[in-house]
Amino acid sequence: MWAVATLWICIGDNGYPGSYSLVRRYLERHRDSPAPIGARPPTVRQVTGWLTRHPDTLGEDDRPRLKAVLEQCSQLRVAAKHVRAFGEIVTTLQGQRLPDWITAVRADSLPSLTSFANGLESDFDAVVAGLTTPWNSGPVEGRVNQTSR
Repeated sequence: MWAVATLWICIGDNGYPGSYSLVRRYLERHRDSPAPIGARPPTVRQVTGWLTRHPDTLGEDDRPRLKAVLEQCSQLRVAAKHVRAFGEIVTTLQGQRLPDWITAVRADSLPSLTSFANGLESDFDAVVAGLTTPWNSGPVEGRVNQTSR
């Protein structure tokens, strides 16, 4: 309300005889109503979840929101394509496709995905084996160093 007080003082100095409350009521009647607030933008966590889930598991509300986000950013669109392709490699055990995926990621120069690809290459044979064979060590994870009581 400091703007009302400032205006009241200024017009009072120029001879306006009215009260502060009269000026305030006048301004309230002529003030534009605030514009409606649009939908909140999605959080980073939401977008990451949308990108890393299988497209068929996205909710009805999430699909158009993801589409809108991807339309806003071409780099994110490219990253989404690579994330989905990697997800397919993982879920279908097609580790033999990994070299082509790494080449495609590097060609698009996305720093985070390039760093991830470099990490995969640091132990490439093990990664390909893990993405090709149906065996995994999931049931024993965390039990290797566990001591009995």
